[in-house]
Amino acid sequence: MSEQLVLKGSMSAADYAGGAVPTATAHDAGYLRVFVFALFFFFGGITSLNDVIIPKLKELFTLSYAEVMTVQSAFFGAYFIISLPAAAVVRRIGYMRSAVVGLLLMMIGCLLFIPASASALFKMFLFALFVVAAGITVVQVVANPLISLLGAPITAHSRLTFAQAFNSLGTTIFPYIGSALILSSLTTVDPKSLTGAALMSYRAQATQVIGGTYLGLALTLLVLAMMVWWYRNRLSEHRIPGSSWREALGLLRVPRFVLGATCIFLYVGAEVAIGSLIVSYLMQADVLGLGQQAAGKHVPLYWGGAMIGRFIGSYLLRLFAPGKILALAAAGVMTLLFISTHTTGVVSGWSLLAIGLCNSIMFPTIFSLASEGLGPRSASASGIIAVAIVGGAVIPPLTGHVADVFSLRTALVVPAICHLGILAYGIYARRPAVAAAQA
Repeated sequence: MSEQLVLKGSMSAADYAGGAVPTATAHDAGYLRVFVFALFFFFGGITSLNDVIIPKLKELFTLSYAEVMTVQSAFFGAYFIISLPAAAVVRRIGYMRSAVVGLLLMMIGCLLFIPASASALFKMFLFALFVVAAGITVVQVVANPLISLLGAPITAHSRLTFAQAFNSLGTTIFPYIGSALILSSLTTVDPKSLTGAALMSYRAQATQVIGGTYLGLALTLLVLAMMVWWYRNRLSEHRIPGSSWREALGLLRVPRFVLGATCIFLYVGAEVAIGSLIVSYLMQADVLGLGQQAAGKHVPLYWGGAMIGRFIGSYLLRLFAPGKILALAAAGVMTLLFISTHTTGVVSGWSLLAIGLCNSIMFPTIFSLASEGLGPRSASASGIIAVAIVGGAVIPPLTGHVADVFSLRTALVVPAICHLGILAYGIYARRPAVAAAQA
């Protein structure tokens, strides 16, 4: 089955064949937008904290780049495992209740950081991150199609990009606070000089601040879940028979959708890989030569560029073909990567941080281009696209391996190749989809 939002007064449930058809008054739709924006803010912010805890865990557990990138594998691997079940949950219990389930899963994952810190075991941190990501997956399967359907189809690209700006607001604020709380706690003790009980004790003590940070997040998520539950009946959903599996198989016969899902894989993997390496990259003597905490406080500039770009992009996407803007943005990322890897000092560091500005419109634009013209199959499409976010689990470790074998500069060729594929898709999808709904 699929889900569509129908605002009363604009269209009826009969306009869609199959799935749960949510309806809301124009007044209640305003509440829905607020909740969706809040969801984007929190799951974006919590995701970006990975960029802060990666250097912390790398130092504490004396890991290689490839090893520490398993943080992203554990996190984004949840999208591969949870996305389709999450779509089934949405079909069964509806948007608002599914959002509550996702928020509570995120809360449980955050609470798991407390025993992870007490155990001082890297695997425990990976498990906690997986549970957090499982909750985020459910929330994202809810949020993306819901915001796309809160208005006219012609402005879906712009509306989703605007909502993603709140995601970027979270990714801008959370890393700065996380850097101040987590990275500032680093001591002059070298974990490599410790062994046995002394090492375990040091790790447990040094990771307590991580547990405390995520405890605060857990309490905030509990409050948000209670608020969403309180307003759960603002959206009424009427079920119409349909087949989700047939829809999913049918979508695999739509080239525009399949290529779009592939580009989500490439984009998320490339964005996460770059974000994960920013702290280490800026610490290099031939770049900015910063200390770990100072480098960590530059991470919000990367995500802040994405926030600014999404506000700008939500306007530009109303004026120009989304595919053309996507291709131009991908070319911009490739150019900045080339500049960063072939220069030194301030130019090298800031050209890497500026990539966030070009990345800004990519996820929402790819998502809406891939889903364009799918009609009642939008929710099934959202579930499949969410699976493609597993790129964040695959490409960062590959990038880390290249960094271990060669250098951080050489490793950036991996996200550059990813953006070449995105550029090609932008050119391919520059014209509106016409027959996707009948394909």
